[in-house]
Amino acid sequence: MTPRPRLHLPLQPPYPPMETLSVDTIPTGKEWLYEPKWDGFRALAFRDGDEVQLQSKNGLPLARYFPEVIEHLRALKAQRFVLDGELVIRVGNQLSFEELQMRIHPAESRVKRLAAEHPATLLVFDLLVDHNGDRLTEHPLRERRPKLEAFARRFFTAPGIRLSKASTQRKVVDRWFASVGGALDGIIAKRLDCEYRSGDRKGAVKVKKLRTADCVVGGFRYATNAKVIGSLLLGLYDGEGKLNHVGFTSGLTGDQRKELVRKLKPLMAPPGFTGRAPGGPSRWSTDRSEEWEPLRPKLVVEVSYDHVSDERFRHGTRLLRWRPDKAPRQCTMDQIENKAAASIMKLST
Repeated sequence: MTPRPRLHLPLQPPYPPMETLSVDTIPTGKEWLYEPKWDGFRALAFRDGDEVQLQSKNGLPLARYFPEVIEHLRALKAQRFVLDGELVIRVGNQLSFEELQMRIHPAESRVKRLAAEHPATLLVFDLLVDHNGDRLTEHPLRERRPKLEAFARRFFTAPGIRLSKASTQRKVVDRWFASVGGALDGIIAKRLDCEYRSGDRKGAVKVKKLRTADCVVGGFRYATNAKVIGSLLLGLYDGEGKLNHVGFTSGLTGDQRKELVRKLKPLMAPPGFTGRAPGGPSRWSTDRSEEWEPLRPKLVVEVSYDHVSDERFRHGTRLLRWRPDKAPRQCTMDQIENKAAASIMKLST
């Protein structure tokens, strides 16, 4: 990898960003500032004259994957700065994490095509070095946030660089939290009296909201090197009556894996999913990930999940219980659609 040029700034990449501690409830008090937790890639932007660098959360360079963001940063009239924010890609009224993942690709031509089709935006929530080259990380957040807002008013003229909103009002935060779903991943709370602590989780917390859905078991995968159930494949019906694959649940005990073989074998029959099916074309797919057994749509399970992206559960879900009282046709996509998605981007200015 080509060494990155050294910038004449008080902070140099790779620079570990401040992190957050996961908690179950949103803290309350005048000492907290609340922010939306966006569904994207954490990124630090460094500029020193014509030299612009974009760094991932783990310190790796991102510039080649987001050329349009680099151009937006270079178009700002401020010649020196370090910003902390989140890279997001909006597709329609929702943010698409899958579009972000597709950017991490070795082919420059593919990256340029994707950037033109769905340009990324940097939502900025902290200012670490200002336009004068002054380091602000030792300043408390109650000083850094006003400086960031003034910086944004003066310099954020490029369309792909936007200020992420923040509030000290709990009623506003509760409204944001109710909208957690297609664009928001949760809520961040930061102590106003806290300096920017690089690589540390003290002084900031994140709260996610787990939700539940009733899903049809449309198929399963065997465990690796064993004829026991490895994971259940989940489906929901769309408006056309097609059963779409939306994710999986794999947190099964050893006894459950064995018992499920007896339960599922009598139901094995194609096609399983009549709409979007597992194992479709994906650069993340492996040969094994495409191997699955279809089931007749007879069984319903209730699962908990934390996030939906592109009409799929982002991560594996947790099996809560079987629902013999629920008809498969009652398991529809509207359980996971985010009705607030159309207005959620108003949280950035």
